[in-house]
Amino acid sequence: MTVPPLELDVRPLLKNGGEPFQAIMQAVMGLESGQGLKLYATFCPTPLFDVMANRGFAHQSREIEAGDWEVVFTPKPLGDDEVISSNAGAPQVWPEPERHLDLIDLDPPEPMVRILAAAEKMLPGAVMFVLLAREPLFLFPELIKRGHQWAGNFDDAGETFRMLIRIGASKDRANA
Repeated sequence: MTVPPLELDVRPLLKNGGEPFQAIMQAVMGLESGQGLKLYATFCPTPLFDVMANRGFAHQSREIEAGDWEVVFTPKPLGDDEVISSNAGAPQVWPEPERHLDLIDLDPPEPMVRILAAAEKMLPGAVMFVLLAREPLFLFPELIKRGHQWAGNFDDAGETFRMLIRIGASKDRANA
């Protein structure tokens, strides 16, 4: 079943001199898995195209009445080499990573230990970006068990596994 795109009209905000970027990003954060965004603006929001492309969205834009614009952002399908956790939803709408870990030079189990320790210090909803020398097969179930979400793939050279981890609300945090 296809989810219809969320419609967001920022024309009134723009006509009143407001800045719509936060409203747009809040709408993107609220999208369901596979859901797109239909945006209405008083101009063609060209700078937004790159922002949304970096979040995994393609766009189609067209001028509508009175010089206003309609832009439909649709999520791009995951590549064949990408893996995501069953609870991940739509990683393309996750916030930008606030923490980066380069663990390429470490031998197992040190990368897993460091990732789990870093995750414990982050707030629910925050995202971490990790670089690893191999696909962390033993880490995946540990992240799920702790309520975290993840998505990852190898770089084009097939040498570095890149991973996004979105922090979930752990049972320990919920009881604290």
